[in-house]
Amino acid sequence: MTSLRVEFPGAEQTTLAGVLELPEHGAPQAYAVFAHCFTCSKNSIAATRISRALAAQGIATLRFDFTGLGDSAGEFGSAGFASNVADLVAAAHWMQATHGAPSLLVGHSLGGTAVLMAAPKLEHVKAVCVIGAPASASHLLKHFANRQVQAEGNVQVTLGGRQFALKPSFIEELEDLTDTGVSRQLRRALLVMHAPQDEVVGIDQAHLLFTAAVRPKSFVSLDGADHLITRAADAVYVADTIATWARRYLPQADSAAEGVGSALPEGEVWIGEHDHAFWREMHAADHHIDADEPRSVGGGGRGPTPYDLLLMSLGACTSMTLRQYANRKGYALEDVQVRLRHERLHAQDCAGCDGKEGKVERITRELFVRGSLSEEQRADLLRIADRCPVHRTLEGAPVIVTQLTRNE
Repeated sequence: MTSLRVEFPGAEQTTLAGVLELPEHGAPQAYAVFAHCFTCSKNSIAATRISRALAAQGIATLRFDFTGLGDSAGEFGSAGFASNVADLVAAAHWMQATHGAPSLLVGHSLGGTAVLMAAPKLEHVKAVCVIGAPASASHLLKHFANRQVQAEGNVQVTLGGRQFALKPSFIEELEDLTDTGVSRQLRRALLVMHAPQDEVVGIDQAHLLFTAAVRPKSFVSLDGADHLITRAADAVYVADTIATWARRYLPQADSAAEGVGSALPEGEVWIGEHDHAFWREMHAADHHIDADEPRSVGGGGRGPTPYDLLLMSLGACTSMTLRQYANRKGYALEDVQVRLRHERLHAQDCAGCDGKEGKVERITRELFVRGSLSEEQRADLLRIADRCPVHRTLEGAPVIVTQLTRNE
């Protein structure tokens, strides 16, 4: 799969850091957002392995750090648990605007409670999976039994062997979240995954979630797994199970491109979107190639850029023209290679740009020919290169007619 580091504004307008896991080949079949556990980050074993395994199953998955955790800006515990829910909504909106609307939310531990609360706010979400999740955020309070109030008023708590300084308002908010019916308000397909041996969040919490939820709902036992899903085999099993279950509820990949290539008449091509940034799929007859922009400008580097493709078109046509001409003339041309470069520069710095002013665009084409060729034959091949049909089209300033067609 392809891992892209991303940043986007969170609920408090602080910058949140994330990683978008994309399928290695082909367009994503669906998009998902993964919410990590209370003491974890986007780089936890569970978040990383499950997100990547989902991507391998064709589900592009965003994992990100909540405010104040990992690489995200802000102060953890200052805005309350509601800010985590709001961060999830912000992450889903960013993903919809840049790649595709997430139709699946996956939450681990308290992240599971967060996705249950965020899902009703996101109309595109069709399915939700919770892993080792408490039925309410207040369940977390039982781990804060030995909390201490610091001099500045913050509450010092220990969870998972780590110490956290939380605002009193954060604790108060958890105390108010005693409703175990968060799953009852979901109105989405729900998958509850829980280990019977979970010592952090008891199996009774899974029972409460599952009982309260309306159909469709499913339960999968993660027998033998620990709360943090630290074993690779458990993480892969979780991801494979989610992907298989979710296919019943998630929209399939856009079928508009299915068979489109062979349906196109000769001389036509078709271009569709893989994401809402730069990644594009292109079809001609039975052939397919992707286009993209480099990572340096926000793309994923999953295919040639549009200008790369332009140069490839000219180079391929040049090579074909030279080969056909040499064959017809009987020249001993053993091999021909073409190298091209596109530049924007001032006319005064451009050799061969006489009569032009200001900025000009120049394509430099180098021909590498091998064989027992006389100087006259080499000069003849250089001359014929300019008669390549694509070369003539570019020099002829073709008329481009653009139409806007309604796509119902």
